[in-house]
Amino acid sequence: MKPLVAITGASSGIGKAAAEIFSRNGHPLLLMARRLEKIIALDLPDSICKKVDVTDFDTIHGAVQSARKKFGPVDCMINNAGIMKLGTPWHQEINEWQAMIDVNMMGVLNGIRSVLDGMIERNTGTIINVSSLAGRKTFQKHAVYCATKFGVHAFSEVIREEVSPYNVRVITIAPGAVETELITHTTSEKLQQDWWDGLGGILKPEDVARTILFAYQQPQSVCLREILVNPTGQSG
Repeated sequence: MKPLVAITGASSGIGKAAAEIFSRNGHPLLLMARRLEKIIALDLPDSICKKVDVTDFDTIHGAVQSARKKFGPVDCMINNAGIMKLGTPWHQEINEWQAMIDVNMMGVLNGIRSVLDGMIERNTGTIINVSSLAGRKTFQKHAVYCATKFGVHAFSEVIREEVSPYNVRVITIAPGAVETELITHTTSEKLQQDWWDGLGGILKPEDVARTILFAYQQPQSVCLREILVNPTGQSG
C-alpha cells in the first residue's frame, strides 16, 4: 500500500478534489473537515474520516495519531482548510478578521506541527500548504485575507529552510480564482457578486488537485517550493 496522505478541508472544493485524485492513485487517506457527513459521503476506499476544527491542535493531532495506527505515518500533509471574508477595513467586523487569522494561519501551523516531528524523525515527508495568489499580490477588499496568505508563504518558506536538512519538503500551492465555496464565506452578497464579476476566468478544483499531486509525485530529492497557478484569462 502507498503512504498515507492527510487532507484538511476535505469536504468540498480543492480538498475534496485532492482526496479523490489521491485515492485514485492508490493512497490511503486521512480526511478531516468540520462537516463529517460530507467526507463520509465521498465513500473513498482506505480512508479515515474525522471531524476536525483546524484551529484546535489537539483534534488534528488526535486524528493523525488515529490514522497512523491503521495506515502508518502521514507521508504527505495537505493543509487546505481556509476561509475568505472580504470587506473594507473600516466596515468589516473584527471577528471576521480573527476567523481568517485563526483558520488560514493557525490552522495551517497546527497541521504542520501535527506531523513534523515524525517526518524529521523518519527523515522524509512532504507538507503541502494551499495558499492563494492573494499571498503573492494584493487585491482590494482582501486586506486581512491577503495578510493571512502572505503569512502562509512566509512561514512555509522559513520552515522549509529549517527542515530541508532532514529531507522534508514544504511546498506552497497558490491558486488564483477557483470555483469553490470560498467566496460564500463573505457575508455581503454585493461583494460576492463583485468578486464573480471581476474574474477573467476560473479554475476547477480538479485543476489545483492535479497540481498538488504533481508536486508530491516528484522524487523526494526534488522540492517544488512554490507553485502559482491561475486561469489563463486571469490577468491580475
